[in-house]
Amino acid sequence: MNTENTKAQMRKGILEFCILSLINYREMYVSDLIDELKKGKLDVVEGTLYPLLTRLKNGEFLSYRWEESTGGPPRKYYQITEKGKLFLDELQNTWAELTASVNQITQKN
Repeated sequence: MNTENTKAQMRKGILEFCILSLINYREMYVSDLIDELKKGKLDVVEGTLYPLLTRLKNGEFLSYRWEESTGGPPRKYYQITEKGKLFLDELQNTWAELTASVNQITQKN
């Protein structure tokens, strides 16, 4: 069994939840998101993040605004929409139920 592959698959499954949770606290630029994910030991590259952000935007869970940058091209800052907040609530409830179930099963003595 390849533990690293299993970890990678699990990370992919919860990345959307993590992204929405982070942006729910404040609007974020892609490098901010990457930094916050790394703090949580989720190493994500831009090539993974951009398609996910586009999917969330197309689903109307996120919106964005452009801001001029003094050190380069304009930056796209993402913010969560009302629809995104409702979806995030659903994800939080599902996560709580899932972790409670898994803990009950795996922590039996």
